[in-house]
Amino acid sequence: MQSNEILKLVQESNLFKAHPWHGIELWSNQSKNILNVYIEIVPENRVKYELDKNTGYLKVDRPQKFSNIIPSLYGFLPMTYSKEESAKLAGDLLQRDNLIGDEDPIDICVLTDRNIRHGDILLEAIPIGGFRMIDHGEVDDKIIAVLKDDATYGHMTEVSDVPVNVIESLRHYFLTYKEIPKETGVSKVEITEVYGQKKALDVIKAGSVDYQTHFKK
Repeated sequence: MQSNEILKLVQESNLFKAHPWHGIELWSNQSKNILNVYIEIVPENRVKYELDKNTGYLKVDRPQKFSNIIPSLYGFLPMTYSKEESAKLAGDLLQRDNLIGDEDPIDICVLTDRNIRHGDILLEAIPIGGFRMIDHGEVDDKIIAVLKDDATYGHMTEVSDVPVNVIESLRHYFLTYKEIPKETGVSKVEITEVYGQKKALDVIKAGSVDYQTHFKK
């Protein structure tokens, strides 16, 4: 049986829970740029949750020791991966040949005015931009999206439509969430660009290509 036949069997069966990374399609409606998104953590969380890649269950990664709290819904895009194509895309744009993919699904922040209290959920979102983030030499883009049909953010199509303070809050979180108080030294996390929807779609496409290359079998 071919892999696509197995995937279809699992998706159509009520006997199995689809793996959030491997068992859910990336696009809900690609012609309208509507993504399927798996949410791991929400702003209320004081614990960082992360998908266990082997089992597909959400697990405790670590307690949030300090005051940095994610200011949006946060998760990843199914059937994406950051590897060679993702590294090449960032490397070509930044003219750096020493970058590598972080070997994780593509991360995504979803803006909404709704109070969604827990992760381990699926939702539909539309990408409007992102951060080109390099973490210790690894490409770790953060796509920015809006929840489909959201009353406050749903009409926005570009990151430039979002209030500046919202983007700056997200930027500050990602630049500081790994820092430990009283430790000195230069941060190894850098955001080299805040980009719009077109570049976000390029990042998603590269992540999809990397996934197909490494996991299609």
